[in-house]
Amino acid sequence: MTSRLNPEDQQRVDQYLSAPQHQVERQPFRVWRLLLVILLSVVALGILSRLLARLVL
Repeated sequence: MTSRLNPEDQQRVDQYLSAPQHQVERQPFRVWRLLLVILLSVVALGILSRLLARLVL
């Protein structure tokens, strides 16, 4: 895909992105960990809501 920026602006963008503070090493994205966290959150909130319902009713 070609850039819509003129060459000078594109050069500035490339220079900005190649700066050391923008070269952060990231861990790989883990889908299963995210799904586990979501599942545990839903289960915990469900248990909490049932406990609160028993206390109120």
